[in-house]
Amino acid sequence: MSRAGTKQRTIAPSDLEFVGYLRAPDEAKPTALGLWLHTDLEGRRELVPELIAAAIYPGRAATDLVIEHVLLLEECGFLQTYDVGGREYLELRHRLRADTRGAPPSECPPAPDRGIPRDPVAVGGASARERAEARVRAEQAERASEWAAWEQAQERPRTPRRPLLLDAPNIGCPDHPGGQFADCGPCGTARRRHDRWIAQERYTQQVATDEEPF
Repeated sequence: MSRAGTKQRTIAPSDLEFVGYLRAPDEAKPTALGLWLHTDLEGRRELVPELIAAAIYPGRAATDLVIEHVLLLEECGFLQTYDVGGREYLELRHRLRADTRGAPPSECPPAPDRGIPRDPVAVGGASARERAEARVRAEQAERASEWAAWEQAQERPRTPRRPLLLDAPNIGCPDHPGGQFADCGPCGTARRRHDRWIAQERYTQQVATDEEPF
């Protein structure tokens, strides 16, 4: 940033009435306020997201946040971005009042097409809009994949559970495998073994169901 940017400046109530600031999304307003104070007296600075993040959000990993906010602030008319000689700059469309007496000229060139909207800022070989759109597409693809997996799981035919009676011990003794109504001690013992086995298997299945993750 230019040495002219070291001049003391204050954000006045009238500055907050600038339409570009009023239209800015709430989440981008802190970055807008920071840019008012961290650009030179002409409202310009070289667009290096890492340096802007360090100036406005010291101690935070806010580079991606700054890239997103610059895009939003350009779309609402708070600032414009431009390229001169292969270097990226930003210029505020409304700068703060400041005493410019004795201040050196801005080290950042003015926008070559002042007032004409440009494509969003290029960072890392791709514009902020392209980065934002790619991020949205990736999130949508991830959600679509999750929904597809869930729907596939719901639609997958489930194998019917084998009835316990098919595996349970006989209800009768060797002489009466199907049991009988007449008194038979061995049949009574077999029936009690059969009922105990059924009860234990049902309880085991209930415990297994409770242990399954949601």
